Amino acid sequence: MKTRSSYRKQLERLEAHVQALGQGVVDDVRDTGFAIAEGNTSAAEEVIEGHRASERLHRTIEDACMNMMLLQSPVASDLRLITATFRVIGDLARIDEMAYETALLTQEIDLGANEKLARDLGDMSQRAAEMVEKACDAFDDVDVDAANQVFPLDDNVDALYDKVKAEVVELLRNGEEPVTIAPEVLSVAKYYERMGDHAQSIADWGIFRATGEFRGRALGEDAK
Repeated sequence: MKTRSSYRKQLERLEAHVQALGQGVVDDVRDTGFAIAEGNTSAAEEVIEGHRASERLHRTIEDACMNMMLLQSPVASDLRLITATFRVIGDLARIDEMAYETALLTQEIDLGANEKLARDLGDMSQRAAEMVEKACDAFDDVDVDAANQVFPLDDNVDALYDKVKAEVVELLRNGEEPVTIAPEVLSVAKYYERMGDHAQSIADWGIFRATGEFRGRALGEDAK
């Protein structure tokens, strides 16, 4: 009985750690948007300074999943939770890595002369953060309906990505500022677009956790 109680506590800690990691990643994505759209350097610094802590938490969750798989022999829903968690934290780690890289890039990007571009990138960050937050909530709540609501949101992120690309092309064509930072701007936009893809993957694993069925889609592929 004591062993079973300890096992349940391990599962509860695992879920709590995933929730903490997910919220931290969502906050980081939003903060990069504030750094770009509002010139909030302290927001970018928070992302950079907190990156190591996120990496440590990721490794803690990863180790916990491996230990439970090897030592506890989980079955049924517990096995789905652990398996899905292992994959979800991989997606969250990639999103946070992109947020970290974006925060570094904000130190090189000054969009003060182009409010439209700054606004669109800021909008991308908030929409990507919303996708990640909704996907994580659906995973935590084991809510299939909520998970399915994540996929359509990616259309908005993709549309903004195309819009930013078109704006940069126009700036290059006209020789207008900030043409010198066009590669950095496009990199940031691509990061946000990829975050949306990873959010969809998290939603997929949320559905797997609830049902045992996985779509097996590649990142960015349209939901069936």
